[in-house]
Amino acid sequence: MWNAEALDLDAYLTRIGYAGELRPDLGTLQEIHRCHTRSIPFENLDVALGRRISLDVKSLQDKIVRRRRGGYCYEQNSLLAAALERVGFEVAGRGARNRTRGGALTPVTHAVLVVTVAGRPWLVDAGFGAQGPLEPVPLEPGTEVHQGVWTYAVAEEDGGRLVLRSLRDETGWLDLYAFAPQRLHPVDFEVMNHYSSTHPDSFFTGRVVAMRSAPDHRLALLEDSVVRFLPGWEAERNRVASDDVIGLLDREFGIELPEEDAAQLLRTYWPGV
Repeated sequence: MWNAEALDLDAYLTRIGYAGELRPDLGTLQEIHRCHTRSIPFENLDVALGRRISLDVKSLQDKIVRRRRGGYCYEQNSLLAAALERVGFEVAGRGARNRTRGGALTPVTHAVLVVTVAGRPWLVDAGFGAQGPLEPVPLEPGTEVHQGVWTYAVAEEDGGRLVLRSLRDETGWLDLYAFAPQRLHPVDFEVMNHYSSTHPDSFFTGRVVAMRSAPDHRLALLEDSVVRFLPGWEAERNRVASDDVIGLLDREFGIELPEEDAAQLLRTYWPGV
């Protein structure tokens, strides 16, 4: 379903630094997920530059594996789905509503995966930026999982809707997103991707976003500020000097832009540079 045969699996595994066995078991799933989130940044720079986002495996491989860029949820999880399917996992798509942007009802625009291992379903999501899980989360309501200094759990609501939550020191559990049991396919990701990359109301259009996750901290570049999240989700926010944006993307996020792309990004979002 995820066109896994088009993926150069060896190149992908080298990109994420995975050197373990390739068995469709829980240990392999956990380690591939950890390696992916550790190695590939979350970013929307092509969206910010007004470019079309392609989700076919060959395009994702060229961008993320060969050119060592990142991507947002549709790119990250489509590539991860192809790799997991190639290894032999059962992978299904889901669509989620983001709950971190206030109380308003948001559209279903976040793409996640459900991977079943030995009859047990796991939430797999390498594309929720600085707040997402570092490894799979069991779809067993009430079961807490600790990933580095971060704690996650899934809650169940009416109609079988599942909610991924993270634990915050000051406020307790925070809902990240909710998703229904309806199975989605790559073509559904294409529709959501089109909205998120082109609609003026999308969070990802008209701004620059880059994020990295680690076991002990998270880092996010949001427009002209860089935010470092510490254990307990304490946030340290600092403004980024416009003449340091491109260097910051390289140093902190591992994103090295070609000169033409870097110049266009600065002209568009930091015209005074």
